[in-house]
Formats: sequence, structure tokens, C-alpha cells
Amino acid sequence: MAQGLAPEAIEEFLAELTALIEPVEVHFQWPPQSRDPNDETVLEVAINGRADALVTYNVADFAGPAERFRISVLRPGELLKKVKARAELPIH
Repeated sequence: MAQGLAPEAIEEFLAELTALIEPVEVHFQWPPQSRDPNDETVLEVAINGRADALVTYNVADFAGPAERFRISVLRPGELLKKVKARAELPIH
């Protein structure tokens, strides 16, 4: 179990998350921002898609470049904790 969730709950969460995905067209390519050239495409999509957060296990390579564009970098477990906490908030 990841983050205290059963595999079925994780599958349901991922299915719902997948339904929210929107394609992103890259209108502008930034000069290299990351120390790893393989990360550039991911960063460009996050920037062009106006992402609030980039979810990755590779926090070290993305933290500096993402911060320049005010994009949070979260590990998958951190995202799950935020979603779970939000789901537990009372609705007013």
C-alpha cells in the first residue's frame, strides 16, 4: 500500500487524474534549464502548460529550473498526501 491507500484506490485515483489530462502544445522552447538534457521536454511542457506542479521522483534535477518558473516540484507521495488532505476537508 502506498500512502495508506489500497491498490484499488490508487487505480481509481490515477483513472480520475488521467481524465483531467489536457494536451499541451509547446509554443516556446526555452534555452536549456536543466543539468539533464533528457528533462528539458518535461520542463518545457510544464512551462507551456502553465503547470502548478511537476510530479517526479527526480526532484534534484527539476527543483532549480522549476523554481525559476514558479512551478512546485513534488514527489508522487507528496501529491497523494495533498490530494488526500484536500479530500478530507469539510465542504462549506
